Amino acid sequence: MLIDFFYTLRSAKLPVSVKEYLTLVEALKAGVVGPESDGAYSVDDFYYLSRTALVKDEKHYDKFDRAFAAYFKGVEMVADFTKDVPLEWLRKNLELELSPEEKAKIEKMGWDELMETLKKRFEEQKERHEGGSKMIGTGGTSPFGAYGFNPQGIRIGQDKGRNRSAVKVWDQRAYKDYDDSQELGTRNIKIALRRLRKFAREGSAEELDLDDTIRSTAANAGYLDIRMVPERHNNVKILLLMDVGGTMDEHIHRVEEMFSAAKAEFKHLEFYYFHNCVYDFMWKNNRRRFSEKFPTWDIIRKYNKDYKLIFVGDATMSPYEILQPGGSVEYNNEEAGVEWLQRLTNAFPKFAWINPEPQGVWQYRQSISVIQQLMNHRMYPLTIKGLEEAMRLLSK
Repeated sequence: MLIDFFYTLRSAKLPVSVKEYLTLVEALKAGVVGPESDGAYSVDDFYYLSRTALVKDEKHYDKFDRAFAAYFKGVEMVADFTKDVPLEWLRKNLELELSPEEKAKIEKMGWDELMETLKKRFEEQKERHEGGSKMIGTGGTSPFGAYGFNPQGIRIGQDKGRNRSAVKVWDQRAYKDYDDSQELGTRNIKIALRRLRKFAREGSAEELDLDDTIRSTAANAGYLDIRMVPERHNNVKILLLMDVGGTMDEHIHRVEEMFSAAKAEFKHLEFYYFHNCVYDFMWKNNRRRFSEKFPTWDIIRKYNKDYKLIFVGDATMSPYEILQPGGSVEYNNEEAGVEWLQRLTNAFPKFAWINPEPQGVWQYRQSISVIQQLMNHRMYPLTIKGLEEAMRLLSK
């Protein structure tokens, strides 16, 4: 079991050596982490022990977290590592598969009916359910639960959406900051962003003005007359708002490339994170997104209209998340996302939305259509051509 775990970490590009792996095995044999009252070992205890033994630099913590989660996905308690792995741990429950005809027969509820019905289910349900069509459970057609199918329901506890039809998600979620030091495999993104750069002379005289020096020297009968001008600086100001987590996990690499290029190209760059849609607060650090919130009103007031506003997100969500108060998958937002999007675009007249989803699927996502209308169709794909078109629009 641990040998496969070791190879999982290596495949995630973590610099884990055999010596460090043997140290972990010795620590387990020595009982550094002990069993719970039922004889099983806590995943949390094993996580901290293995991270201590195997990871020597905190910059690799994010990679380790993702590899650990992928390997021990869904496991809450781990049995004694010295024994064989129970077969039931290796067997995943079959996820519900329905034919198109069966799916078409399942009716979907409206927002108000969903919320009211969920409240009733919480009051009346006393035990676990599986395979049903009414109660909160797994593998069924109920609008409440996980690993089943419903055209419009509330996902509870599932690690990631499969059908992308949930209107709300009840689960604790952790997001990873985009890496702004990502080495780019191509200079094309930088070149595309460079179309937006404008230079202005600012500050004290620091740069030789060769043409004016020659002209002044000639006019001064050949006596050298050096002329200086302020150094030219990039005066473009960017406010970058980035969607993170959920379906955006599929686009991390390309968004990190764009983020790295933007930080390299623009001196005046401010960035914030949001999830799916912008509401009344955003954040700069995903590990502290609930303790270090930045009210959206404060962001609107802090930056003047000279800033060019760029959203980066796949715009893939339930339309309720945009149009309905309380539609956020994480908390009960008092005002709908559409209100905040309109406030932002009114405050910053030059704006655009960059979408990493392939442009060919945009027409099949209702939420993308809604966002496109709110952005006055200023949505561009995260491609070189798309970035060039967006920068050309913002530079006007």
